[in-house]
Amino acid sequence: MNPRIHASALIHPEARIDATATVGPFSIIGAGVEIGAGSSVGSHCVIEGPTRIGRDNRIHPHSVIGGAPQDKKYAYEATALEIGDRNTIREFVTINRGTAQDLGVTRIGSDNWIMAYVHIAHDCLVGSHVIFANAASLAGHVRIDDHAILGGFTLVHQFCQIGAHAFTSMGAIINRDVPPFVTVAGNFAEPKGINSEGLKRRGFDSARIMAIKRAYKTLYKSGLSLADARTQLASVVATGAPDVALLLEFIDRSERSLIR
Repeated sequence: MNPRIHASALIHPEARIDATATVGPFSIIGAGVEIGAGSSVGSHCVIEGPTRIGRDNRIHPHSVIGGAPQDKKYAYEATALEIGDRNTIREFVTINRGTAQDLGVTRIGSDNWIMAYVHIAHDCLVGSHVIFANAASLAGHVRIDDHAILGGFTLVHQFCQIGAHAFTSMGAIINRDVPPFVTVAGNFAEPKGINSEGLKRRGFDSARIMAIKRAYKTLYKSGLSLADARTQLASVVATGAPDVALLLEFIDRSERSLIR
């Protein structure tokens, strides 16, 4: 018997748990679950498969990971959840597997901080270094890029995207796409500037931040249509501006239209 797995935990014989991982009291680990080296699962957790969890993750009590999607079209297809490394998943978090109507997988990157009561629905794609404050919730098919921060009780409509380094305030309701670097607030959310403080904490120098501010003004303050603003941003990218290029790439992939 593995001394790192509590005697009261129920482990399916087809689950694969690294010898250095730990599982707390009364947790249930189902078939098709893989848990990597150094990861820990707290008490009273339920992890259903197929789910692959990487190294050094910290899953706190009462989380439900890899549950079936909350989608009436789901017909028990063999969909999956993939979680990277070094994520912190706090109490009562729920993360669902994908659906056959999309890629069939929900993906969570690495080094994310996911606070209590967060819900991540089926087919979501979450990058790395993302912060979800308490009770933030994603509907299905949402994409969150690296270093985004979602304030407490943020609600994100299905198929929306939130770009890298964006910030949503407490209680924001997102029904369209939030570009990289942008701060939004309200119900429904509206743009409120760029995430300057977050960028400073991540080592962006004043020149990079000023370039992002100018791009924001082009997109939101110039009175230009989105098409004309995009043309102007493209001319800036042509002179060498990688952060503006990231913004432009996001505009081009947006499907629900931007919050403007």
